[in-house]
Amino acid sequence: MGAAALVVSAAPAHAAPAAPRTTAVGGDTATPALVDGIREQAPAARTAADAARGYLAAREDRYRITDPGRDLAPAGTLTSGGRQTVRLRQTYHGVPVLGGQYIVRMERRDGRRIVTGTSGKYFTGLRTGTTAEVDDALAVERAVDAVRQDLTARSFDAGTDGEADTPLTGTSHGLVVVPNGTGVLTRHITVRGTDPAHGEPVLREVYIDARAGYPVLQYSGIRTFGAPAGTAARGSAAHTTADDPAPGPAGSGVRLDGTTVPLGITRDDTRDTFVLRDRTRIRANPDNALATWDARGRWVSDLSGAWPEDLKEFASPTPEFTGEATDSGAVDAHWAAAQVYDYYQGTFGRDSLDGHGMTVNSLVGVTEYGQPYVNAFWDGGKMVYGSGDAEYRPLSAALDVVGHEMTHGVIQHSADLVYAGQSGAMNEAIADYFGNAIEAGVRRLPMDDPDSGLLGETLCRTKDPRACAFRDLNDGRTTAGSFLGIGFGTDNGGVHLNSTIFAGALWDIREDLGPDLADAVVYKALTEYLTPLDGFTQGRDAVVAAAKQLKVGGKKLTAVQRAFTAHGIVPHWEKALGIDSDVLLSRVNTLDSHLGAGGGWWAASNSNESGSEPYSVWAGRTDGKGQLKLMSPNDGRYHVNPATDGKTVVWQAHGADGVDILARPLAGGPVRTLWHGRSVGTALGVDGDTVAFAYYNYGGRPGVAYLSLKDPSNVVTIGGGTYHRSTFPSVHDGKVVYQDRQRVRAVYESTTRLIDVATGEQKVIQRSDPQSSLGPTALTGDHVYWLLDSVDENGTTTLRRAGLDGSGVTDLSPESGPGALDIADLTVSADAVTVVARTPSSEISNAALAKLWQFTPDRTGDGTRRSRVSCNRGEQLSAAADGATRVLWLDATTGVSEVVTRARPSGTCA
Repeated sequence: MGAAALVVSAAPAHAAPAAPRTTAVGGDTATPALVDGIREQAPAARTAADAARGYLAAREDRYRITDPGRDLAPAGTLTSGGRQTVRLRQTYHGVPVLGGQYIVRMERRDGRRIVTGTSGKYFTGLRTGTTAEVDDALAVERAVDAVRQDLTARSFDAGTDGEADTPLTGTSHGLVVVPNGTGVLTRHITVRGTDPAHGEPVLREVYIDARAGYPVLQYSGIRTFGAPAGTAARGSAAHTTADDPAPGPAGSGVRLDGTTVPLGITRDDTRDTFVLRDRTRIRANPDNALATWDARGRWVSDLSGAWPEDLKEFASPTPEFTGEATDSGAVDAHWAAAQVYDYYQGTFGRDSLDGHGMTVNSLVGVTEYGQPYVNAFWDGGKMVYGSGDAEYRPLSAALDVVGHEMTHGVIQHSADLVYAGQSGAMNEAIADYFGNAIEAGVRRLPMDDPDSGLLGETLCRTKDPRACAFRDLNDGRTTAGSFLGIGFGTDNGGVHLNSTIFAGALWDIREDLGPDLADAVVYKALTEYLTPLDGFTQGRDAVVAAAKQLKVGGKKLTAVQRAFTAHGIVPHWEKALGIDSDVLLSRVNTLDSHLGAGGGWWAASNSNESGSEPYSVWAGRTDGKGQLKLMSPNDGRYHVNPATDGKTVVWQAHGADGVDILARPLAGGPVRTLWHGRSVGTALGVDGDTVAFAYYNYGGRPGVAYLSLKDPSNVVTIGGGTYHRSTFPSVHDGKVVYQDRQRVRAVYESTTRLIDVATGEQKVIQRSDPQSSLGPTALTGDHVYWLLDSVDENGTTTLRRAGLDGSGVTDLSPESGPGALDIADLTVSADAVTVVARTPSSEISNAALAKLWQFTPDRTGDGTRRSRVSCNRGEQLSAAADGATRVLWLDATTGVSEVVTRARPSGTCA
């Protein structure tokens, strides 16, 4: 989303006003993304926001904003000395526009306001209607269903036990226009709960098409610090005790490294103790404070976006905090929060994270279902720090971690970079930059210290700093050599995986310009130039423009530009990313839709190039010859998850009144409705006369259904109940295989089953441990294939095969041992099995992403040979097998999804 930034050279401050040089911005907007080097008077007005809007209205010929007073709402003004930076949030016919924000920078002199520059995104191409056909209740239901299905796909067993269901709840924030092309009217829903497979908190921002009820955008709202290498409200009210105690004497505490540090504390007469509440710093509101809370024994899933009623601040009978306050990381968290506050206040005059004196709350000692939690996050209103484990100390023990998380709060209250894709990676990069900058200053680390770019390197008990670090800003990563194309379902589109590309450029600038000037440049870019949907290229433009505004010129300005170029952040850098596969369909602008293939044909869902239209189903030949065929009607519904056997295409059509399963012959003919229901899973298949699919009843109870194309009214359903649930169907040659879980005499039984459609006869292929998780299935004329996660939860998966009678059970890819894979999905032909899998590693690398692996008989015929299908660097998803070893998939290497194919595997990738 969003247009490319506009690069404008700055004019000298004393120059006469001149029209800035501009270039085309792109198809989404005619409004320039960056105008600098101007000195133009704004109309007289009572407020800075009114002056900014009046200026834009008077310059409609340049900015193409027809009615700024109507379509731009004030979103905050930053005042620093004689400068004012006004942020204006775009609305379209009264509806907020996601990421639509425009900035006007002004100086106040002699009672006048002089505009010195503008930047941001105002989308002039919006044409969508603003009347919703889906109400809040239905949008919440669809959003919760979408998140539940995503969790199910990731863990196989989410929602398969009746008594173990974990509720997800949704909250509507009203209508929002997603600015894809002419715009998509959506309802913004926040879904909260717990991932039942991992215990991780769930906080998803979901945007539901307000006409069809389909999710068009989904990403996590939790800003985590990330994983160590080798292994929501805006603002926050002050949480206090019933009485309002006055500040007490200065306190002290012992950090986990053994040093004694001063602490701001308060005497709490109601508890006859001293508490970690520092009310000496925040100036805008004396009732607000830096407060550190005892969250030991709390589960991380209970704290994201929520505040437990009985939470208490850490307390001590004396002003000295030691013992549990030290061991839990509370002393470190409280001391570090003060260091971060003082940095932003002392360096930039910023009063707390929002610039207006908000309370800063830190929760320490959090666990994951009682087990160690080695992470930290900002949830939009507070910091939450994990307990650590046998190797890693509590996460608050590292000043750069605390600085990182608190900087997420600063970002939220300034540029508010959307936490997904490139804007999310810049969000992480800026948090890393300032977290490290603050720690380097306190520890007096020189910029040429080889460890100066490490984050979290002081957390380990036994590892050396480099082995301990979560990330390294000196890792040398570039867009050309390191950028990982990823969908939003993985790391929110690479917010951590790609962050050091941008952060590395910023850290290089700090080495070249020196800490003070570099910090000023990056802060100015963050608070006065960047807007929510900016990507790497716009980030470069913002930093360069901020440097010019601070009078950086000559060799130093060249160093700023050189730093970005060295990391590959240059205009149109995405076009340099290549692939080793054949593209069948480019720019696939869809969310959570799978491919289908068979009989020499493929089928995929797609929108228009900008992603503003509801999805349609297209079909084509797998060899790339001939013309594409439009299979679905353009009726305003979202047509997704197609499957084909080379004769018929079947797919799902999502609308406001539910979901239909539709079918149409490839040879032509009318579209037929086979089934209608409230919700379906992604599993859908067709072979000859038989169609099989997964569905959901209310409450997310999964079931399996199959029917005949000749008589679709005779639908056979299995599961879908509280204590009998069925998942992951596949169909071939008149047979359906699926996973079944039901309670039999108070004990759950998990089985892989095969049904002969003609006779209704069922065969149990294998019974599994009730604690194991049974995953996707596949079927050929000779074998049943399925995935299995054992009770060990070791992060890897078994790929298992058996004959149609249940004999000859073989593990093609065992769950343990060398080469074990974390497999998410599979697809088969008569000659090969292809899986979508990750190698078990938490390293930030190409290999850690989902890739395709293919298993074929070896030359002896007694074993199997494993090969990589493609060496493309980006994420590879939604594999669909055709004949022999040909497979198709969705590839994200180039930064956009494409349907690609290879006739044979690449083999071994470097």
